[in-house]
Amino acid sequence: MKITELNIPNDVKEAILLNGIDELYPPQKDAINSGVLEGKNLVLASPTASGKTLIAELCALKHILEKNGKVLYICPLRALAWEKYEGFQQYINFEKPSGGKIRVGVSTGDLDSKSSWLEAYDIVITTNEKCDSLLRHRSPWMSNVTLVIADEIHLIGDERGPTLEIALARLLQLNPNIQILALSATVKNADEIAEWLKAEAVTTNWRPIPLNEGVLLNNSITFKDGKIRQLKPLNNAAPLNIALNSVLDGGQVLIFVESRRRAESMAKDAALALSGTLNRKIQADLDSLASEIEVHGEKTSLTDALSYSVSKGASFHHAGLNTDHRRIIENAFKKGIIKILTATPTLAAGVNLPARTVVIGNYKRFVAGYGMYPITVLEYKQMSGRAGRPQYDPYGEAILIAQNSDEQDQLIDNYVLAETERLYSRLAQESALRAHTLAAISSDYAHSEIGLLEFFGSTFYGFNYPSSSIKMIVTGVIQYLINEGMIEEKGNYLYATDFGRRVSELYIDPITAVIIRDGLKAGSFDVSDFTWLHLISHTPDMQPMLRPRRQDLDKIETYIEDHQTELAINREEEEDYIDREGFLGEVKTAMVLGEWINEKTENDILEQFGVQPGDRFAAVQKAEWLLYSALELSQIVGASEYRSHLRELQDRVKHGVSKKLLPLVRLKGIGRVRARILYNNGFTGIAELKRAPLEKLVSIPLIGPRIAKNIKEEIGGLVEEAEWKQLSQIETEQRSLKDFVEEKIEDKEE
Repeated sequence: MKITELNIPNDVKEAILLNGIDELYPPQKDAINSGVLEGKNLVLASPTASGKTLIAELCALKHILEKNGKVLYICPLRALAWEKYEGFQQYINFEKPSGGKIRVGVSTGDLDSKSSWLEAYDIVITTNEKCDSLLRHRSPWMSNVTLVIADEIHLIGDERGPTLEIALARLLQLNPNIQILALSATVKNADEIAEWLKAEAVTTNWRPIPLNEGVLLNNSITFKDGKIRQLKPLNNAAPLNIALNSVLDGGQVLIFVESRRRAESMAKDAALALSGTLNRKIQADLDSLASEIEVHGEKTSLTDALSYSVSKGASFHHAGLNTDHRRIIENAFKKGIIKILTATPTLAAGVNLPARTVVIGNYKRFVAGYGMYPITVLEYKQMSGRAGRPQYDPYGEAILIAQNSDEQDQLIDNYVLAETERLYSRLAQESALRAHTLAAISSDYAHSEIGLLEFFGSTFYGFNYPSSSIKMIVTGVIQYLINEGMIEEKGNYLYATDFGRRVSELYIDPITAVIIRDGLKAGSFDVSDFTWLHLISHTPDMQPMLRPRRQDLDKIETYIEDHQTELAINREEEEDYIDREGFLGEVKTAMVLGEWINEKTENDILEQFGVQPGDRFAAVQKAEWLLYSALELSQIVGASEYRSHLRELQDRVKHGVSKKLLPLVRLKGIGRVRARILYNNGFTGIAELKRAPLEKLVSIPLIGPRIAKNIKEEIGGLVEEAEWKQLSQIETEQRSLKDFVEEKIEDKEE
């Protein structure tokens, strides 16, 4: 089927043709034939790079340009949301029939808001959680959505799946005529999901690039079709031997391993193995890339390890890296500069990073309570689906590694030849139903147990099981919410209290709210920063906490002894091993946050606690939100005396500074490092900055003319016209010098 034959606006056809696409792939053709462009619901389940995104874009543009509609695109991860946002940018100059051009908005944070500003956008991209939050806040514009695109629908069987399931059911409740397009990797029971959504199902294993799946044993790969290939013995480590054979043949390699430590060590080994194999042009690019890594974020031993590996053509990728470093690595891998990337399995469900060869370095991973446990077939297919770079590779290869012939047979049967598991709803868990029950009542979607059961009956869980199967759980949840003062009964109806409604709006677990409330009202403790940092670390919303290492234990135990009277929670004297480890993890998390607000560097925190920048960042984000939640709840539960301390602590956690630097970091463009430099140079507050001559500000390291100008414009203060002219001249000269240096660098590279 040709693009020119499609029933879509001519502008859209021209844009797609300019991208080099003139004919549809088979799965895309099947999707069109299913009636998706005519408004029919569709579940499209096909491998990576088989064209699902184009179908999503065509449907979105059809709704906007022909139906004056509004599109909601929901993703499981922030990184994916931003990737989709960038993809839709190619259409923002299209004129709408109603006037104006297509506007694309993305919102992945601020879960305590109606985000009314999103009403002005034609395509709104959010995470599953943000979508659920918008529904809880009854954002008026949500009822105007005509198309919902649910990406990675197979994650409905994941622990975060209930949020996606509830959001889709709620959207269908709001507007039964809404069109739903659900996208997925190949799953076994896509037809069931389609039947639940009253949709057609298009399922296929077709790929634009053939995928050869196999198992390595003793440098010999046995493939799915029975063919065998012998590798050259280039490295003693099996994953790296596969990788080197592929790189020397012109490919790129993704190696999935079971842990961050393994990813880092294998990237170092890969860097050594690649030595002397890359040409001068690639090496120059790698040297530049390594330098870029060193100047982004604070310098740590992790940064040094990353920079070294990258300089040799290898890299590692995991959640411990900071956001800038992950972005740099991802972009470099997409451009073909980095040849070998070692990663934890989380990358498989994240951004799109294809490689000719995917190596599953270990088909087991650690599961708490079980030890090393085999991954699912779905996880294996997610990883292997990354194999094959469109427009670059004639084929893709996904390879498992066996230690003996019995294991080789097992891997072929259990992974290579196996079908993915059926997807099951995870909704029937008290932890999931607790928050969604409160949300349904507080947002006026249901006001009785019968109404709740009717709504849950409209979910994917309800499609597979009778509502009576969760009646007992729902009854227990309702009683818990009544006992904790979040909902109340009036006759046969249920209504949210002020406390319950605010808990739901804040998007926190009701148990988190109870812990915070009880901590705020405990009264018998010495209030300190640690009091509140530990209290929020004690909540389920801080999970996973920063786990204590063996070398941390003495330090944590000593800290507990010194700060015992500052705890706002009552602890049982007798704790089992698991509870004790959990408590130590809570204290460690609070200690790390305490070091952060006392301006310890990333490297200090890494060396002292083994906490990597990405984990510190995640803990800070959670802590900031939970401190905000505590601040909001303090007034409702009658603990207003703590509000000032909580507000200050929230700001300090956000910026990572001591109390005295808060006035400075609240200025635009002034982070913790610049604030400390200003303070150490005598600028301890706004008054000093107002009086400061521009020349003095410009001379301070890391301030410069641009930041100095921003400071003066923001806070005011007397500035002579001659000073502004002088500042503008300095800015112009610095910009010209920067452009000159960049041109010389480009000339040298060419």
